Amino acid sequence: MEYREIVSVTGLSGLYQLLTTKSDGAIVRNVADQSTKFISARQHNVTPLESIEVYTTGENVRLHEVFKKMQEHETDIPMVDAKTADNNSIKSYFKSIFPEFDEERVYVSDMKKMLKWYELLKTADLLHFEEETTEGEGTEGETTETAAEPVAAEATTSTGSKEEAITDTAEEA
Repeated sequence: MEYREIVSVTGLSGLYQLLTTKSDGAIVRNVADQSTKFISARQHNVTPLESIEVYTTGENVRLHEVFKKMQEHETDIPMVDAKTADNNSIKSYFKSIFPEFDEERVYVSDMKKMLKWYELLKTADLLHFEEETTEGEGTEGETTETAAEPVAAEATTSTGSKEEAITDTAEEA
């Protein structure tokens, strides 16, 4: 399971892994208890976490950037408990880790949801954003190098079909 597979489902608490979609709904697996269920498209909307943005005073930021900040400050600033903390302590926690939050458009209920989701992702060991970004950037870099020098890329790569497709494209050009 990877972060990009995780979705939020309206009307259901928690986070889910999107397993497959159908014309009338989707099959999802609960991240917390691993139970699988069908959700109807008539009753529920599915939103991937990687597409959620958070309002800031400048440009909006992706949710995973907020999670990264929470992860970075975990040792410095103790996390508040979304269930027991009062609204002011939740607001001050988010101000301390991400001062750019737009306080008028990011509600305390949204902050509580982010805290709960962060805990779920941390428990499921799905907070590996840098690795995914690094891998994606590395692949793009390899594509550029392979297109420029297909012989050198064939000698240094070891995964097979992906490099062969890139080499074929470079030979056509």
